[in-house]
Amino acid sequence: MTNTSTDTDTNASTDTTTDAESKTATKPETKSKSELKTGNQPARTAAGTTRTAKDRDHPAHPDPSESAPMPMSVKNTGEIPPGEKSSSDLMPEDDGKPTAALLATDDDDDDGERTVETSAPEEAPQRPSDNRTRRLTAWRGARRTLTGFRPPETIGERLRRLAAEAPGAYDLDDWTDFYGNDDGIVGELERRTADALGAEAAAFFPTGTMAQQVALRCWAGRTGNATVAGHPLSHLEMHERDAYAVVSGLRMIHPTTAPRLPTAEEIYALQEPFGTLTLELPLRDAGYVLPTWEELTSAVTAARDRDAVVHFDGARLWECGPHFGRPLPEIAGLADSVYVSFYKTLGGIAGAALAGSEGFIEEARAWRHRYGGQQFQQWPAALAALAGLDRELPRLPQYVAHAKLVARALREGLAEAGVPWFRVHPEEPHTHQFQLWLPYPPEALTDAATNQSEETRTTLFHAWRTPTPAGPPGMAMTELTIASPALDWTTDEIRTAVADFVQRIGT
Repeated sequence: MTNTSTDTDTNASTDTTTDAESKTATKPETKSKSELKTGNQPARTAAGTTRTAKDRDHPAHPDPSESAPMPMSVKNTGEIPPGEKSSSDLMPEDDGKPTAALLATDDDDDDGERTVETSAPEEAPQRPSDNRTRRLTAWRGARRTLTGFRPPETIGERLRRLAAEAPGAYDLDDWTDFYGNDDGIVGELERRTADALGAEAAAFFPTGTMAQQVALRCWAGRTGNATVAGHPLSHLEMHERDAYAVVSGLRMIHPTTAPRLPTAEEIYALQEPFGTLTLELPLRDAGYVLPTWEELTSAVTAARDRDAVVHFDGARLWECGPHFGRPLPEIAGLADSVYVSFYKTLGGIAGAALAGSEGFIEEARAWRHRYGGQQFQQWPAALAALAGLDRELPRLPQYVAHAKLVARALREGLAEAGVPWFRVHPEEPHTHQFQLWLPYPPEALTDAATNQSEETRTTLFHAWRTPTPAGPPGMAMTELTIASPALDWTTDEIRTAVADFVQRIGT
């Protein structure tokens, strides 16, 4: 992995279901408990810093108290047999808001001998009065689903599934980990992740937000520049509560506000120096969009010409290979550091990894401890991540290919149903995830989707929401993740299901 900096020694969403809802979903017959409440966070002003040449040789993070406050950015606050199950992405983003989405992942059962199925009830469940419970009960009872979610699971079901997947992922006679010891399961996950990305080393983190903040903090110290160039729709801006500014004293500038990754020309045109360029691949809130390979390499070159390092927010980097036509190590090798998620595409329980040079990762481990990420035991998350690496990585090219078929069938079905306006974005998905926009209130569309799940035992869509940042008035959007549950859907079946769904809108 390329590193142009000074090394001292040489890391589930459209559904508007809340966290409380997902807990409710584990027992469909029980009404939901009180929702998770979070206090409003007051606006904070970031403080920037200035580092000297001496500081560059000693990669301590700049002290926010050393300089005057800086303004923060402005933003809106292998073949798979048909029917075999898998995990998916499209998980809720960790923005701390009570609108976090359904926490369950897709169906991700492995080979037949290790498959643990959650059997659907023989008869459609009666409609509970609680809307959240009703939706989750309907999704759990569906016999077919187009989107890639696993139905909500009880704790026991998730434990049994992990036990079924575990024997092929790691030696269960080994000891549990002790603060992520290198010679245990966490160390094995870190080595396998580094190998998959072609990096020298990787460090496990409990969350992707922590991995991102540690990466940016380390680079600010090493480059002597607390300014980060990034996108206003990036995860750093949309889903991390301005942690880069509030916690780390960094500030962000935007090469572009267009709903795509910045071009080389836009990076060259930035009017002030920056220490790190961050690129989210794919850019989820713009529609899971990716640049071309030539555009990506040109952007990286531009950052290097500006004396900056490059960090990839690669939470969903795993599925980018088919679009770029390049293997993962070649893609990741463009950056100085890469963050990847284990629970999104790979269907793990939790966790992320930060990959880079040996020296950089050694420093990141120290900051991980300071940020509270040195947990006593992490073996359940590490075990689920290892199983996900084995199960999902070989399948992703097929998911991406099938997503193109699904997107085309949705367009055809909506046109045939006479919907006055709609948009599948991107028109041809760049990964196995994409957006669908319709000109109806989100509540009406979510209710139509729930009715369809209850009455036909087919789940075409999950929850719909008003887009953020706000789109045109009267519009609603949902995101789809195409994984193994969708692989046996034909174009005609999708079009028929779309026609049925449209008839239910407003009924």
